[in-house]
Amino acid sequence: MKDRLEKIKERYKEINEALSDPSITSDIERMTKLSKEQRSLEDVVNTYNMYLSVEAEIEELKEMSKDSDPEIREMADTELEDNKDKLQTLEDKLHRLLIPKDPNDEKNVIVEIRGAAGGSEANIFAGDLYRMYQKYAEKQNWTLSVINALDSDAGGFSQIEFTVKGDHVYSYLKHESGAHRVQRVPQTESQGRVHTSTATVIVLPEAEDVELEIDMNDLRIDTFRSSGKGGQSVNTTDSAVRITHEPSGLVVSCQDGKSQHENKATALKVLRARLHDKIEEEKREKEGKERRNKIGSGDRSEKIRTYNYPQNRITDHRINFTIQQLDRIMEGRLDPVIEALVNEEYKRKLENGS
Repeated sequence: MKDRLEKIKERYKEINEALSDPSITSDIERMTKLSKEQRSLEDVVNTYNMYLSVEAEIEELKEMSKDSDPEIREMADTELEDNKDKLQTLEDKLHRLLIPKDPNDEKNVIVEIRGAAGGSEANIFAGDLYRMYQKYAEKQNWTLSVINALDSDAGGFSQIEFTVKGDHVYSYLKHESGAHRVQRVPQTESQGRVHTSTATVIVLPEAEDVELEIDMNDLRIDTFRSSGKGGQSVNTTDSAVRITHEPSGLVVSCQDGKSQHENKATALKVLRARLHDKIEEEKREKEGKERRNKIGSGDRSEKIRTYNYPQNRITDHRINFTIQQLDRIMEGRLDPVIEALVNEEYKRKLENGS
């Protein structure tokens, strides 16, 4: 492990020297790339320096423990035990930091929620899920913006798409993709019977321009009048945009922006994320790689979670996690569920050594 850490430390030094060179400002792309790499290595290097410092202190205390003065020996022995504990804690942290990170973890996300099985109740539940993520985003100081929404007559949404921007958003929300099942008595149910409905969620990391270049000749761009709730200009001009990527058949619509230009830019961003995800999925299938560290398949048809209202219970089926705090979780207090999923991912990576 030390050899690897020394190489990381040396690389960190090289990056710092490169970034301190005034000529770097003429190459924005390289400067951005190096700054990003610097941030990714910073915690590892700082922890390793602390580890080396404690290790050196332990060697000094070992010498002091051989001193002829009994008081010095006693003090040295006490501090030696404390420092051994510190060293072990730092070593454990270094092992965690050296586990390869998901390259998408730092990215913003695009989320799509659709009402699925259950008719109007499924659409109402899709709306409930949207509000849950909206409140969770607020608590995390993230910015949530709706891209496109198709309201349901009974309430909720038949479909809603939105972006979430902030610190390491994908690392928190990446396990939310799949089918979410709700068990509760619908407002329209006169007999008090519990119904089961589902809504699907898909979470995509935003793809940067450099990751995927789109040929504009492959796109068909249509404009139309927004049908959603909006300001004065939104519903009176053809500001909504629909982009069809003809080679793949993917279609993206955006109507919640203030202008056609804004909607087009957002729709292209969503299209880029969907195309990137499609390419990555095809690559994984072609290579036949086992996704050992992934919790669940990430497929929207996979039932990942059940929200049981009568028993105030939420269960994540992928990790057999159950908590009777459904009322709190629907108010955006998702931390217990998110933490359980993140910890399970970390555990699997440790077990697989990657």
